Amino acid sequence: MTLRASSVVLAGIVASLVGASTAAAEQAYPNQVVRIVVPFSAGSITDGLARILADKLAEVWKQQVIVENRPGLPGTTGVAKSPPDGYTLMLTSNGHTIAGAINKNIQFDPVKDFAGVTRVASVPLVAIVPPEFPAKTLKDFITLAKEKPGQLNFSSAGVASTSYLSAEIFKQDAKINIVHIPYKGAPEATTAVIRNDAQMYFAPIPATQELSSTGKVRAVAINSAKRVPQLPDVPTIAETLPNYKYESWFGVLAPAGTPQPILTKVSEDIAKVLEMEDVKEKLLAQGSIPAPTTPSEFDAINKSDTERYGKILKDAGITPQ
Repeated sequence: MTLRASSVVLAGIVASLVGASTAAAEQAYPNQVVRIVVPFSAGSITDGLARILADKLAEVWKQQVIVENRPGLPGTTGVAKSPPDGYTLMLTSNGHTIAGAINKNIQFDPVKDFAGVTRVASVPLVAIVPPEFPAKTLKDFITLAKEKPGQLNFSSAGVASTSYLSAEIFKQDAKINIVHIPYKGAPEATTAVIRNDAQMYFAPIPATQELSSTGKVRAVAINSAKRVPQLPDVPTIAETLPNYKYESWFGVLAPAGTPQPILTKVSEDIAKVLEMEDVKEKLLAQGSIPAPTTPSEFDAINKSDTERYGKILKDAGITPQ
């Protein structure tokens, strides 16, 4: 056998061994601690959801699953640069899709640097207005806004928040001129509506239930595709604006290059967890609706939302800072 032929054979053997080793590692997954990075602080809704999943996945996998809070862009950047072996995952919100549209010096690509695992839940938000506000319905609000351009305000928890995107898309679809007032967080943005400093805010379902039951705000519409059982009398925005579409979500991503069998396994196991009755109850209590997908479906959602919201923010005059 010639030296060249020997080299070819050796290379083939090495490739076979590497392939077999990789396949074995994928089949044995997980055989060590799995980290779920949350780019939000402890105590946030995202953090709470991650801990629900971590506890249940640990039972399913018979392996330790830990939640690691790394708030902001550094957390997401760290995941993007982690080994694509399935042992570093990230649970995030759909705020991930606008990271590049509002941050000038971003060090990752929200689409190219990540592989979709699954959407975990959708999170409907409710358009609330001050209790004595003259507009009783969403249609009334639109009519009043057109009569008083630039005189009505909407609050948000910040430009990167789902509350902002919900309202901005509503504003653009309704073709009205209402003024955005960003606050440092949801409590401040909610208080602005209670005080009538702002005339609209998109709030989570639990907060809406509590505030509307005590007469502090009035719910006029919800941004989900259909009405929700927690607030059956609150119409969807699409009942007034048929083209309106905005869905905030929580989902799990992995570093790009993570083997497909691992992505599929994690996705399927999370779907099983989301079918558990106690998990469903916990999610519904925080205003989330279980909504698992396949990895490819979630890849498509991440890509389409990144493109769509980037254009919406550009049309709103938002530039990367």
